[in-house]
Parts: sequence; C-alpha cells; structure tokens
Amino acid sequence: MVKVTLVKSASNEPATVKATVKALGLKKIRSTKTLESTPANLGQIEKVKYLLKVEEV
Repeated sequence: MVKVTLVKSASNEPATVKATVKALGLKKIRSTKTLESTPANLGQIEKVKYLLKVEEV
C-alpha cells in the first residue's frame, strides 16, 4: 500500500499530467489517497512524483 498526497498544484501542467493526477484520485492540494502498490499505480506515481508526497503504508 502507498499513501500519496498532492503537495503542488497541477493547474499549470500539461493535460496528460492533469489526467494522471485525476486518475490517482487526487483533486485538491493536500488531498490524500491510499493505493495498492500495483505496477500501473506505481507508474502513474512515477510520472507525477514531483507533485506528490509518497509514503509506504
């Protein structure tokens, strides 16, 4: 399990980055989701890791 928190805004980012943040279930800054450590989720996290804070649960 991985806990991801959006710490920077995605508003000035390309559409693909915005879509990835939305797919992770994050909407506003400081919103948090706990996700399974699947290869798909980890790939999405890796793509936008500069906007996120990631913690192992």
